[in-house]
Amino acid sequence: MKDYVAAVYPDSQWITCQMRVAFQTFGMLKTDLRRAALARRRALPEEEVTRRSDELRRQLFRHFPVAEWQWLHLFLPIPHHKEPDTWPIVIEIWGEDLPVQLAVPVVQPDGQTLRHYHLTPDTQLLDNKWGIPEPVKAPEVLPTQLDAVLIPLLAFDEQGHRVGYGKGFYDRFLAECRPDTLRIGLSLEPPVPRIVDAWDGDVRLHACITPEKVWRF
Repeated sequence: MKDYVAAVYPDSQWITCQMRVAFQTFGMLKTDLRRAALARRRALPEEEVTRRSDELRRQLFRHFPVAEWQWLHLFLPIPHHKEPDTWPIVIEIWGEDLPVQLAVPVVQPDGQTLRHYHLTPDTQLLDNKWGIPEPVKAPEVLPTQLDAVLIPLLAFDEQGHRVGYGKGFYDRFLAECRPDTLRIGLSLEPPVPRIVDAWDGDVRLHACITPEKVWRF
């Protein structure tokens, strides 16, 4: 936790041991966690993002029955945000000729919702205004078809709550999925003890993969 505090408050020499204990006991706010996580990511060398992303891939295939799923939804990373790189997961699925089909999200013109499209080795991709690759003229995939969703996040806690970019895209999307659809976060960092301002409208994770282990909730 002290690393998060240092990232949120870089000139925090005034933070006492008692205050650090309070952060650990009572948790942190989403706004502070979001700011801290973005700062920490910006400081990560590209090689470290690559290494951690490969560990996420290993954990996914080691601990989840990927080959048994019909549809897996995943995000394609935003490089300048140093998000977990999901391309090694895609390449392994295609390279091993696993039967699972892949779907990826596309932000709609209303700026509020996502629609989802089939990703294959032949899919044409174009970068949108945020630099996210999006499929062109691909078949649409409905949320109710999905068996598992790999979820981008900035931070998560030991209860399975997550902090994203604050736009609510995934909360709305996940509410459209089947109740048995697995919600799996991908995180480059371990969890914080508690997100103070998590609320009932937040869609919790079933699991979160970190480079070191899989957290289940």
